[in-house]
Amino acid sequence: MADRENMLGNYLRAQRERTSPEHVGLPSQRNRRVPGLRRAEVALLADISADYYLRLEQGRDRRPSSQVLQALAGVFGLDAIGTAYLLSLAEQTGTTARRRPQKEVVPESVAKLLHTINLPAFVEGRYFDVLAANELATAVSPELTEGKNRLRSVFLDPDEQQLFEDWEDTTARLVAGFRRSVGSDTLDSRFIDLVGELSLASERFRTLWARQEVQPRQSWHFTIQHPTMGEMTLLREKMVLGDVDPGISLAIYHPEPGSVDQEKMQSLASTIHKP
Repeated sequence: MADRENMLGNYLRAQRERTSPEHVGLPSQRNRRVPGLRRAEVALLADISADYYLRLEQGRDRRPSSQVLQALAGVFGLDAIGTAYLLSLAEQTGTTARRRPQKEVVPESVAKLLHTINLPAFVEGRYFDVLAANELATAVSPELTEGKNRLRSVFLDPDEQQLFEDWEDTTARLVAGFRRSVGSDTLDSRFIDLVGELSLASERFRTLWARQEVQPRQSWHFTIQHPTMGEMTLLREKMVLGDVDPGISLAIYHPEPGSVDQEKMQSLASTIHKP
């Protein structure tokens, strides 16, 4: 509960510990006892008092001005995504009551679209639940099936872990994207239970979650070791279906045109039974 109650302070502390003195033009000293910057250094660079910054980290002041947060974002070198996330943490309400998860529904038109795309495609909810998937997505991975959760699959399923050639990079991107997707809305019981389960079951998840990294729904190349097609490098695209539900996204995996990977994807598609 403490982590959810002081999300702003935890985020500030994580950014401070990750920011090197050299990054902000301070000399590096061998006898520094803290990772990253000292609180007094952050306060000086942001032009606020050290006591006020301490109160922010400790959660004793949770309503700093936008100007103060923008200054801190500048000290930490946050990009637009990280800065927006920081600002959102100061807008949380004071309530700590659990909420029931809201049902996420895939629009009928999107469900039909999935089965007209000759590429692996699936719909993902705010907490990375697979809400719908086409046959080619499931052929890439059985975990890309309605009812599965991408976080559980990638962190806890051994076969899914072996699928990704660079599992560490995949997990880092996944958690940073998950934190962006959730934002400061962490009172939903679905989120609480999922993060609690993964924190207990996966040391890798605990490590990544503690980093407080945030990134957008970006495209990236990744390589898989498919059990029948062998190595395939694909590009992942993820598009928010904002007019329906800002938490629902359409994800598509596609190979480079004219590549060996495209040939392998076409071969995989040919194995799918068509009525």
